[in-house]
Amino acid sequence: MGSPLIVGVGEEEYFVASDASAFLEYTRNVLHLNDGEMAVVHRTEGHQVSTLAGQALSPRLVALEGSLEQIEKGGYKHFMLKEIMEQPTALLNCMRGRVCISNEPGSPVLGSQVGDRAHPLLRPAPIKSGVSLTLGGIEQLVGPEGAKYTMLDKLRAARRIIICGCGTSWHAGLVGEYILETLCKVPVEVEYASEFRYRNAVLRADEDVVIVISQSGETADTLAALRYAKSQGVLCMGICNTVGSTIARETDGGIYLHAGPEIGVASTKAFTCQVTVLAMLALRISHTRTISDAQYSELALALSSLPNKIDDLIRQNESKIVEIAKVYRFAHHCLFLGRGYNYPVALEGALKMKEISYIHAEGYPAAEMKHGPIALIDHLMPVIFVAMKDSIYDKVKSNIQEVRARKGTVIAITDEGNDELDGLCEYVIHIPKVCEEVSPILTVVPLQLLSYHIAIMRGCDVDMPRNLAKSVTTE
Repeated sequence: MGSPLIVGVGEEEYFVASDASAFLEYTRNVLHLNDGEMAVVHRTEGHQVSTLAGQALSPRLVALEGSLEQIEKGGYKHFMLKEIMEQPTALLNCMRGRVCISNEPGSPVLGSQVGDRAHPLLRPAPIKSGVSLTLGGIEQLVGPEGAKYTMLDKLRAARRIIICGCGTSWHAGLVGEYILETLCKVPVEVEYASEFRYRNAVLRADEDVVIVISQSGETADTLAALRYAKSQGVLCMGICNTVGSTIARETDGGIYLHAGPEIGVASTKAFTCQVTVLAMLALRISHTRTISDAQYSELALALSSLPNKIDDLIRQNESKIVEIAKVYRFAHHCLFLGRGYNYPVALEGALKMKEISYIHAEGYPAAEMKHGPIALIDHLMPVIFVAMKDSIYDKVKSNIQEVRARKGTVIAITDEGNDELDGLCEYVIHIPKVCEEVSPILTVVPLQLLSYHIAIMRGCDVDMPRNLAKSVTTE
């Protein structure tokens, strides 16, 4: 009642858990029980599912994605590090069959190897090449008989989109707000699901669409927000990673991340895949309506380049990030600052630092620093800036100078080839250039690695931080 319950069906054996990863090495066949349902299992006589009132049910047996290798560490010391390093492959899988790029229009090229990379990546293509983007989960028919429509039609007609999530998923939603408003020209609100469910939000069934985001698909507050929106007659879309989860079953439609199982409590690859899905969604809604074909191709190609760029970023910067971690591992506080698309990345970087290293960290829009947080800055507080050379780079550079004038220590993340910050900052992490709409997918990776290495040096359990759970299935 309220919390998820999954029955794994093996050969003359059954498993009961709230998350399928607990028994994935034994079976991938599962039954999902809804609220008010029960299962009776017997080793040799099989299983029966019914309501609590005794009405017999025949739920469909679902075959889960994933393999045993995906829930093992695979030679890495921790699941979190493995999942950070898996992000190129996770993004590829997230885009596979969705973003199709070829030198001949209509001919999808996916999974081809680039250079000498060990993992399959998307083949780079010139701007003139054929680009197509398909999201089957929003192109299916929904609605009553005789008045059916696709979710894509409803999204394009929406007067307002509301995104609900918690924690890292909320941060992904904030990035989505920037992308959707920029490309689709539609008002977007991002709500904490835990607040949305209780504040009697005014919803209009004929004008609004609610998008709920959850890695597990079982987050209690997000599920409650979904049910409230549905009670108001609003079309609801889900973005989640776990096939067959409660949110996947109760939404009108949606998009799976296909990021693979995420075992570490602190989310990493799920965040980058959530932002990727939101970017693909924005492109699909806006194409032929509010952006040109050239913009559409440019952004689709930028997305397809991200797996290789994350791979490059990690190879080129991990040793420097380890060095930075050694210097700042004893910090008691730190500040993360960004603007525009990278303001949510500052929030996510601060959350990662808090979650796994237990260092008090705060994320802010860089311009808000002067409205209070600047009073905290001294030589003992590291300040991490996301300072990509985008449309508001000069403003962020000015904020860096303000911190330096108060003897603050600065770590900056910026583009390759930008040496303007080298004399201003203690450390500069250079990452590959990419268009600003999808830059958060790159800029967050150094912050994930920095938090990981600091936490390890402090002797923290990065995979199971104190007081935290992977799936928050209670209020």
